[in-house]
Amino acid sequence: MAETPFQTTSAERVPLVRGFVRTVIDLFHQRELLSLLVRRELKARYKDSSLGFAWSLIKPFTLLLIYFIAIGQFLGAARVIPDFAIFIFAGLTLWGLFSEIIVGGTSSIVTNAGLIKKVYLPREIFPLAASGSAFVNFAIQFGILLGAVVVLGQFPLSWNLLYIPVAVIVASTYAIAIAIILSALNVYLRDIQYLVEVATLVLFWASPIVYSWSFVVATAERLSMPWLEALYLANPVSVTIIAFQRGIWLAGSEERVMDDGTVVAAQPWPVDLDLRLAIVFGVGLVLLVIAQRVFARMQGNFAQEI
Repeated sequence: MAETPFQTTSAERVPLVRGFVRTVIDLFHQRELLSLLVRRELKARYKDSSLGFAWSLIKPFTLLLIYFIAIGQFLGAARVIPDFAIFIFAGLTLWGLFSEIIVGGTSSIVTNAGLIKKVYLPREIFPLAASGSAFVNFAIQFGILLGAVVVLGQFPLSWNLLYIPVAVIVASTYAIAIAIILSALNVYLRDIQYLVEVATLVLFWASPIVYSWSFVVATAERLSMPWLEALYLANPVSVTIIAFQRGIWLAGSEERVMDDGTVVAAQPWPVDLDLRLAIVFGVGLVLLVIAQRVFARMQGNFAQEI
C-alpha cells in the first residue's frame, strides 16, 4: 500500500530529540555538499548578471530610499526618530535575512526536484542551502550598515553590541524552522509559496521596522490598551528587531537635540528585553525540532510529488 504524505515509516519512528540530533549529525557530515549548494545558489541567483552581488544591495537601498522619503520626510518620522536612516536600515537588514530565508527555503525542495529524484541525501540540506545564501547577502548589507554607523560616529561601544549576534541567532532560528516546514508543505500544496509572500508582507508591518517601539508604546497609551504592548511583543520578529536596533542604533539610547531645536528623548525599550529574548529563543529551538520532525514524516513521497 502506498504511503500518504503524512504516513510514518518504521524507520522514522524515533524519539523526537533523538531523531533531530541524528539529522543534525547527518547534515554535519554533508557540510561540504552544503557549502557547494550555497555557492550554487549564489551563482544561479546572479547568473548572466553584470552587476552580480550589487543586486543584493539595490533592493534594500531602494526600500531605504522609499521609506526614508515617504515615512521619514513626508510623514515626519525623521523628526522624532534620531538618525532615522540608520534606524530603518538596521530593521531592513535583519528583516531581509529573516524573509529571505523563509521565501528561499519554501521553494527549495521544488526547485531542486531533479537532484532529489536522482540521489539520496538529507533533504533538509536544501532549505539550509537557501539559508546560507541569505546569510551571505545579510553579511554584505550588515557591512554597509556598520560602515554607515562608523562614518556617522555612532558606533555603539557598549555591552549593547551583544544584542546584535543574539538577535541574528534568534531570528535565523525561527526563519530556518519556518522554512523547513514550509518547504515540505509546498511540495503538496504549491499555494504555500504565494501565501508566504502575503504573510511576510503582513509581518513586515507588524514589526518595528519603519516605525519605532516608542510609537507602539504611545499608541497603546493613547488607546488605553496596555495589553497592546504585550500582544505586539508576542511576535518574536518584533523582539529580535528591537534587540538588533538596540545593539546598533546608538542614537535611540540618547537624548538628542534636533536641528530645529526640538529635544528628542531617548527611545524606550521593552522591559526585560533580555528575558524576552531568552524565552523567544527557547521557543524557537523547540519549534526548530518540531519542524524538522514534521519534515521527516512528510519527505517520504517528495520524489513522487515533484
